[in-house]
Amino acid sequence: MGKKSVKENKNIYQQTREDLGMTRAAVEDATGGLLSASRIEKIENGTLSAHPEDVLQMADVFNKPELCNYFCSKECPIGRKYVPHVKTVHDLPQITMELLSNLNALNRDKERVIDIAADGKIVESEREDFEVFRQHLTEMSLAIETLKLWTDKELG
Repeated sequence: MGKKSVKENKNIYQQTREDLGMTRAAVEDATGGLLSASRIEKIENGTLSAHPEDVLQMADVFNKPELCNYFCSKECPIGRKYVPHVKTVHDLPQITMELLSNLNALNRDKERVIDIAADGKIVESEREDFEVFRQHLTEMSLAIETLKLWTDKELG
């Protein structure tokens, strides 16, 4: 096994690999050479940006689908705007409770959203209520993404 890095502020890719006790060469072997040790080193050192294919390979080898969410929500310009960042993948009961709580919040807002949407436009007096609904949708999206990541990890 290679020596452990003493570098501070390791990126998520290096931290994940080291937490699993894998060398870069072991990752290269596990990917059948699709991701070379030298490329991994450059990604970990920040001299090369990871490509989506690189992250998919690492996520698969490490059984860490949350690396894909991190890449999309933090490193991809489009994803930064549209993909919610899942900070922690909790256990199934907690994820389920968050999902149900968000569903309840949406259900409470349902009548008001119907009133707002009935005429096909949002007028100034409706904006604040609609923004609350939009926030509930964002929270629901995050809960769904968390559940998807948990499922990917558990069902592999």
